[in-house]
Amino acid sequence: MIVGTAGHIDHGKTTLVRALTGVDTDRLKEEKARGISIELGYAYVPVEGATGAGDGVLGFVDVPGHERFVHTMVAGAGGIDFALLVVAADDGVMPQTREHLAILDLLGVTRGAVALTKIDRVDAARIDVVQGEIEALLESSALFGSPIFGINAQQPDSAGVRLLRNHLHQTAAASAQHDMDGLFRLAVDRVFSLPGHGTIAAGTVHAGCVQVGDAVTIMPKGLTARVRAIHAQNREAQVGRAGQRCALNLAGIDRSELARGDWIADARVFVPTTRVDVRLRLLAGTAALRSGAPLHAHLGTAHRVAHVVLLDAERLAAGGSAHAQLVFDAPICATPGDRLILRDARAAQTIGGGVVLDPGAPERRRRSPARLAWLAAIERMLAGEGIVPLLDQAPHGIALEQLARLCSRAAERIALPESVLRIETAQGAWIFLATHWQALRTRALAALQVFHAEQPDEPGIDGGRWRRRVAPTLADAPWRALADALIAEHAVARSGPWLHLPQHRVELSEDEARLLQRLLPPIVAGRFDPPWVRDLAGTLGADEDAVRRTLRKAAARGDVHQIVRDLFYANERVAELAAILGELARRHGRIEAAAYRDALGLGRKRTVQLLEFFDRVGYTRRVRDAHVLRGDGGWIL
Repeated sequence: MIVGTAGHIDHGKTTLVRALTGVDTDRLKEEKARGISIELGYAYVPVEGATGAGDGVLGFVDVPGHERFVHTMVAGAGGIDFALLVVAADDGVMPQTREHLAILDLLGVTRGAVALTKIDRVDAARIDVVQGEIEALLESSALFGSPIFGINAQQPDSAGVRLLRNHLHQTAAASAQHDMDGLFRLAVDRVFSLPGHGTIAAGTVHAGCVQVGDAVTIMPKGLTARVRAIHAQNREAQVGRAGQRCALNLAGIDRSELARGDWIADARVFVPTTRVDVRLRLLAGTAALRSGAPLHAHLGTAHRVAHVVLLDAERLAAGGSAHAQLVFDAPICATPGDRLILRDARAAQTIGGGVVLDPGAPERRRRSPARLAWLAAIERMLAGEGIVPLLDQAPHGIALEQLARLCSRAAERIALPESVLRIETAQGAWIFLATHWQALRTRALAALQVFHAEQPDEPGIDGGRWRRRVAPTLADAPWRALADALIAEHAVARSGPWLHLPQHRVELSEDEARLLQRLLPPIVAGRFDPPWVRDLAGTLGADEDAVRRTLRKAAARGDVHQIVRDLFYANERVAELAAILGELARRHGRIEAAAYRDALGLGRKRTVQLLEFFDRVGYTRRVRDAHVLRGDGGWIL
């Protein structure tokens, strides 16, 4: 268990930790000279009466109480299990007592105790008054009902210190171990180096576990390192677990590349972002908050400036709650369920906090009903309702990789209910509610029926147009999986580049079939510059209208491709042209007409005609004066 102190400056937090543990957590010369805590301090003692369920160590994080160091207090309080609120009997409840308690409440700390210190300096009547103040203060907080201990911390063996010490050890011994199923992440609050060891980063493990030898990622920088050694709760260990304070000796990274505010994590946990959607709560007694207001946000151990965009309204009154998007000035990392603290633009007052909902927030349509429903579904998931509410708001499914980040769990540890389908694709698995997958299947078949009714003489629809009619915003991987599944089930048939219902046919007469057999060889031989209809008719001595009609039907059947009126290409030549186009796109990103012309050795006019054909069938799309591939660039039509 990790205990975090809280309270006003000079109320005896550091003295109390020393009385409880024998450790002086003020390690800096300036702290000793000024007599106040400036940085976070740490102490560890064995848990008395530990049952073996935990690690057997009681850890303390001692935070500074000065109003100028609230940002440091938040960094230390972010990973604690138990709050030790310290109130001096002579001063009573003071401004930072209230602010620290509000921060603990916003961080979701629900277990704690109160140390009423310096009782040796006041009489019994004063102690009763201050105890009443404390009880009144706790009434509206998550620590309501927490025990209050009268303490003279200058005497470590005094009755009050012994009672508090026993209470902390009993609570730690009875505490359940943290859930180990999450993906590993540690919030860095201290970085240093030791001779012969190199870079060491310390902080609280928020989820999962890490072992000596593991590869880890430093986020949001995206650097990689290897865990050379671990100290967990101030003891050498092979494994560091959620709920422990750990110091990781890292190989492959310099001390200068790490700082407080970074995360050390499993590579699957985070994607850096500058937009985070949250459930925001404004404290009572603060000024109303408007969209666009600058704020100081504390998330994990990071301190960043952000602008708030309210999603439910343009103004949030004191004491209110709303969905909001935080737009940060620099990349940050978060997972759903993370708690954050918000302070005003001058960083002088804590005004509220919130819970991270979606760290992958969009810039556009962020206030749409569908988006707000998605955020509400994440809240239901965080409340313990599982992933079904989330998938219910995802008609186009969720990539398993994204779902793992939303759940902060390895993909294999996410329980999939019977109502859920796992769809395997070339780019990884996707998760759908069975009803949503069936709805996509139904829409896809209905779109083909409508197309056949509109274009009875056409053999079918190309893949790009079919997708745009069914679900234009569906990701490429699940769309291809859907199309492949329908073809495998024989619900849809493919004729060359055309997709159609199995019963739909375009037929050639016997004369047209014989003519087509004569037309195909010169078209194939023409490679990238086949003869026009008029030239084919002249060469073969056939009627021009018959040649045109036959080739149009052949194109409708998928036997050839019609590039423009009266110009037809063999299927294998179009596949070669698509491959050249794909290679240019992979090499340069965008395909300019001049580059494609040079690759083919054709004139500009024919090159443009070919590019417009590939745009038309959905293989590419026009972007200003260039063309880019759609999807993954595979020619499957």
